[in-house]
Amino acid sequence: MTLQVCDENRVRTLTLDRPEALNAFNEELYDATADALLAAAVDPEVAVVLLTGAGRAFSAGTDLLEMHRLATDPGFPRGKHGFVGLVDALVDFPKPLVVAVNGLGLGIGATILGFADLGLMSAEARLKCPFTSLGVAPEAASSYLFPALVGRQNAAWALLSSAWISASEAREMGLVKEVCAPEDLMGTARRHAEVLAAKPISSLVAVKRALVEPHRAAIRAARDRENAAFAELMGGPANIEALTAFAEGREPDFTRLPPGW
Repeated sequence: MTLQVCDENRVRTLTLDRPEALNAFNEELYDATADALLAAAVDPEVAVVLLTGAGRAFSAGTDLLEMHRLATDPGFPRGKHGFVGLVDALVDFPKPLVVAVNGLGLGIGATILGFADLGLMSAEARLKCPFTSLGVAPEAASSYLFPALVGRQNAAWALLSSAWISASEAREMGLVKEVCAPEDLMGTARRHAEVLAAKPISSLVAVKRALVEPHRAAIRAARDRENAAFAELMGGPANIEALTAFAEGREPDFTRLPPGW
């Protein structure tokens, strides 16, 4: 199992459970998480979804070893939903989504906060949007959602620099609402989730729809632009250098790339 599912007091807790891989998303985990969100969306007993990770990481993003195979092996089997399907499930998820970042969050482990109705973070956690260090483009509509959440300059720095973002910086930016001691994170997240879950589901859905609907077209347009750019860059010289360097355990050297890359 790559995803643990637990129901209590109308809160469905989804725990990413690949701790040996820092909960990096492979095709199996993308599919399991998308399926879980789709199921929670239509389950009349679920009012709120709480998402977190097992072990010392929230999620290290896309599994880079599998990403290397996807970029270099046209025959490598893809999942039912994959990354795009998970993002679609997040875009359409009609109920409150609480995200508790318990540790390291890279790539989708950071950009998923753009879809959180409430984000909480361990004081020891860190985030990174490593797109330029991988030679690819932003993802998960972060090019739209991050500026809306944290302002243009904070968003530009996060998406362009591939720099680490501390929990306190994430809180100051507005990327998360609250920073907690590691031992308090899940208790605090669950208390917040249960406050929401005690409300009528019909009302929760209506409020979220009212909040999201004015932005839905822009989110989908951003996602489509990002997907097109990502597809263009994936497997290109910069991306191959980044993935090869990762597989070889070294830092990438982008200075040797052809002009324009």
